[in-house]
Amino acid sequence: MTSPTPDSAAQTSLSLQTRLIALVVAVTFFMENLDATVIATALPTMATAFGVTPVDMNIGITAYILAVAIFIPLSSWIADRFGARRVFAGAIIVFTLASLLCGLSQSLEMFVVARVLQGIGGALMVPVGRLAVLRNTDKKDLVKMIAVITWPGLVAPILGPLAGGLIVTHASWPWIFYVNLPLGALALIAALWLVPEGRETNVRRFDAKGFVLLAGACVALLGGLEWLGSQSGEMLIPGGMLVAAGLLLTVWAVHHCKGYSEPLLPLDTLSITTFRVSVYGGSLFRLAISALPFLLPLLFQVAFGLSPVDAGLLVLAVFAGNLAMKPFTTAIMQRYGFRKVLLVNGVMGVMSIAACAFFTAQTPFALIASVLFVGGLSRSMQFTCYNSIGFADVPKARMSEASALFSLSFQMAMGMGVTVAALLLRASMSVQGHEIQAQVADFRVAFIGVALLGVLALVDVYRLPVGAGESVLNRR
Repeated sequence: MTSPTPDSAAQTSLSLQTRLIALVVAVTFFMENLDATVIATALPTMATAFGVTPVDMNIGITAYILAVAIFIPLSSWIADRFGARRVFAGAIIVFTLASLLCGLSQSLEMFVVARVLQGIGGALMVPVGRLAVLRNTDKKDLVKMIAVITWPGLVAPILGPLAGGLIVTHASWPWIFYVNLPLGALALIAALWLVPEGRETNVRRFDAKGFVLLAGACVALLGGLEWLGSQSGEMLIPGGMLVAAGLLLTVWAVHHCKGYSEPLLPLDTLSITTFRVSVYGGSLFRLAISALPFLLPLLFQVAFGLSPVDAGLLVLAVFAGNLAMKPFTTAIMQRYGFRKVLLVNGVMGVMSIAACAFFTAQTPFALIASVLFVGGLSRSMQFTCYNSIGFADVPKARMSEASALFSLSFQMAMGMGVTVAALLLRASMSVQGHEIQAQVADFRVAFIGVALLGVLALVDVYRLPVGAGESVLNRR
């Protein structure tokens, strides 16, 4: 029996540290995504407290995701400049304190400000943590580590509505944010203990112009869509102009990032086919999927008249599907390859979204739960597959820029999913004359609309080479 060499012992220690860091990042990813959707079931209660309509409360979700999207491009530069451990720990502190402010809010305006601050913390928290994992993970272990990081964030939006429903029913809505306080404290201690300093010796200059362009594009696009979806017809023209400005700023930002020698957000990784598909097609699919935690609780409560707890319990079927699929994701990807899984599973996901359009108040709960369970299976598989293939062919030297770009596209898709869903819902209400409250027919339009976005995502997947991403699958 031979004793381990110093090199093998170091590799074992590094592997253990990487796994523990991945678990800490998973906790922060859970917190970030939980807070992005936990207010979904609590919307009617919070709307009453703030004196606004339930649909108008989606600004609380949008403001949070918008703030995350704005500050994500800074994540890789700040991590290189100040060190991953310091930035990660500081982001956890900001996020946790902002959660406290959310619970203490007395008006919608104060709540939105607190959510923006919370989003800033989230913008630096997960991308920097993910970067620490990617820099210390071999290609052969990449799929496993990505799965560890991804799954809690995938589960959080589904648990959010149930947790929100239980809290507003048995306590009061501020407690949906106070639960972050102990989680944040534990994550902070673990981050200071586990995460390497991670400071780079040669840090590129800060690209102020790039930051302004990227931030302006994100604000204009999401803000314009929010205005277009408002119930006030007076906001249609300003909303359209803001979306147009956002598209122009996006083109300008892309031109700047391609032409500038040291851009804040390098775009070179988009030349890698697998990463590009994960960003483009993956964003469309995430947009479609992210609309469900917003639409389903509203459908069950507003259109069907269910209680927050009952609505949350129905949505929990999606979580059950996520949980059931988790042990099989890696084996399925290794057996069939990324392209086939993304195509076949993507069709299942689109069909499960479209099926929600045919729910009525008379539909048996067992049938609704079955459809949502199948959707949960597909959702878990598709998210893990997109996230894994995204970094499959990215060299370690470019992981920092890839992580920032991936996180930006991820959060923009999440934010636009909620906003586009609200836009479709409000547009249907306006056309069908449902000015006071959304009806089942309005939700049908919204579900069909987001399902079509999922179909567009599959077009990008179809162009993938048959053996795409083989380097990380360890197929025999």
